[in-house]
Amino acid sequence: MAHADSPAGKAADGEANLTVTVAFSPGVNRVDEVVLQLAAGSTVADALRRSGLAERHPGGALDDLPCAVWGVLCSRDVVLRHDDRVELYRPLQVDPMQARRKRHSLQRGKPGARPG
Repeated sequence: MAHADSPAGKAADGEANLTVTVAFSPGVNRVDEVVLQLAAGSTVADALRRSGLAERHPGGALDDLPCAVWGVLCSRDVVLRHDDRVELYRPLQVDPMQARRKRHSLQRGKPGARPG
């Protein structure tokens, strides 16, 4: 799956450049985000390699984590477009449905809460 050509900036030597953002949340309420300039034809794997995430988050087995472009899961060989956002997803620590049930049960016990 490759993206079609799109407008991009031009480097001094005339080669098209892409501006790409790479984002990773290593923990709750923390985001490591970097903006990169890459050559046209660069892939998600190229962006992840150039982002420096592996060096800033050693031992995290980042190569095994799922990745996406603008929230759509993809393989690392997807060719990027100008202004794409690459996201790396860590495993969920809590099942979202269980968290919702817990919040709901806590709300029941609060004064002024609507009866369930």
